[in-house]
Amino acid sequence: MNEYVSKWLSRDPDPATRKELQTLIDSNNEKELTSRFTGRLEFGTAGLRGVVGAGSNRMNRLVIQETATGLGRYLLDQIESTSTKGVIIGYDGRPDSRQFAHDTAGVLTALGIKVYLTEKVAATPLVAFGINHLQTAAGVVVTASHNPPQYNGFKVYWSNGAQIIPPHDSGIAKEIDMAAEAELNLKDLNQAEQEGLLVWLGKDYYETYRKIIGQSPLLNNHTKPDDIALAYTAMHGVGAEMAEDLLCDNGFNQVFSVAAQREPDGTFPTVNFPNPEEPGAMDMVMAEAKAHNAVLACANDPDADRFAVAVRKPDNSYQMLTGDQVGALFGDYLLRLAGAENKLVGCTIVSSSLLGKIASSMGAECFQTLTGFKWLTNVAMSMETSERQFLFAYEEALGYTIGSQVWDKDGLSALVAFAQLTAELNSQGKTVWDQLETLYRKHGLHLNAQRSIALDPAAPPIGDTLRSAQPEMIAGQKVMIIEDFKSSRRKHADGREEVIQLPVSDVLIYHLESGNRVVVRPSGTEPKLKCYYEVVEPFDADDAMEQVQQRADAHMHHLIEAHQASLV
Repeated sequence: MNEYVSKWLSRDPDPATRKELQTLIDSNNEKELTSRFTGRLEFGTAGLRGVVGAGSNRMNRLVIQETATGLGRYLLDQIESTSTKGVIIGYDGRPDSRQFAHDTAGVLTALGIKVYLTEKVAATPLVAFGINHLQTAAGVVVTASHNPPQYNGFKVYWSNGAQIIPPHDSGIAKEIDMAAEAELNLKDLNQAEQEGLLVWLGKDYYETYRKIIGQSPLLNNHTKPDDIALAYTAMHGVGAEMAEDLLCDNGFNQVFSVAAQREPDGTFPTVNFPNPEEPGAMDMVMAEAKAHNAVLACANDPDADRFAVAVRKPDNSYQMLTGDQVGALFGDYLLRLAGAENKLVGCTIVSSSLLGKIASSMGAECFQTLTGFKWLTNVAMSMETSERQFLFAYEEALGYTIGSQVWDKDGLSALVAFAQLTAELNSQGKTVWDQLETLYRKHGLHLNAQRSIALDPAAPPIGDTLRSAQPEMIAGQKVMIIEDFKSSRRKHADGREEVIQLPVSDVLIYHLESGNRVVVRPSGTEPKLKCYYEVVEPFDADDAMEQVQQRADAHMHHLIEAHQASLV
């Protein structure tokens, strides 16, 4: 360990982390040293993400330079003309993001790879957009998205504009391991610019995204936008300027931004956790909405790839919609707007089944993928043809992509689309709640919930334990179908079996006779089991919405309680 730490100290280019590490050495803080140097941050399909600090198991300039070296060498080996195609790089407003982005640019240009680097902070969708627009070999965004302030990340996109998937993740990881043992080289950015290896992306580039997104036929429903007011927060992130510009371009002139959260600030001073899904994170934007009697209280997460919304209720309070509710509303709205024939929409296997029912009822096709937007967009691209147009995809964790201008989550275009959806309903004398009830009355009230169970890290793999004794009943309901994504088999209660055409994953889905569903999957990062529940509650003709909601809540409570008790 001492030799490894000393070697790290000699390679670290950052005086601040060298000093931090030397302090740990001088104080003989073995526990902290072990934490920082037991392995290194694992590079996967989401790239890197971790706490900032000294050591191989933290985010710092040396880890970034080694990662960029590995990425650059892999790109040169895999993609023809990588040097001239180049890589686009952007970064968020966290304290180290600009430096990490500039280090990445220095490494790649030293390898002879052209770099397009944003002049200032940029929303993640602007970088994902640029890969296809500039036809680069790859893209990098330095961001930790909605993680706490002490985190940062390094997100990688492939040449198709989507997040990387296997085998590229493991291929890059192998090159990073080799780079960790090799000499690192960086080119001065001024020199890179003089040599034509560095292009700065300034206002013109930002305006290009704004113009092309604004021209999307899915974002051109200008139905009395000036009749509704909405509040907005960037949550101390990088989305405010572009969000406000896009809304203004589309005629929304009653937009009220939360001033205290508008500017980028990686310390996130007004929120405990800069994730719109966390309790309290939406409080300020809902207060802003109430002050202006706005219909919507909208938020982007700090890198603006996710979208959250709370909607005014009849009693003038605000309630946040779930990702599944927004996904269903978007699916219905966009299929009506564009016409459902030969259209393709998608969601993940843990998302609500409602989108599939909406699509089927309208004559469109809905595909499902494993969790993660990397799968949604890569599968969408593989399925889209000249006769079958991709329209929309979402995941329940507040991620949405509308159209094919950005092959990743885009919270900015989602914001515009939801505002337009709301304005259209308002012009018809309807609310978002009215539209949700219409969908529920047709397809059943779909209620979704998630719970996690902590596991003993030393216990056998929970997935194998569950497979050894598959249940025939859950919460008093017969299990009609078991989908096992590890064996890629779908088994029916009558003995029939089918092949699941998705990548292997440690996921089990139980479809119950009532139409309810249970999904279980071990966490990939923590010793816990994630459980996703869905209850589908039908309507009788004379049912009030409140009655059905109460029945669904009661059935969900029973399902969760009974299922979790069976796992203990």
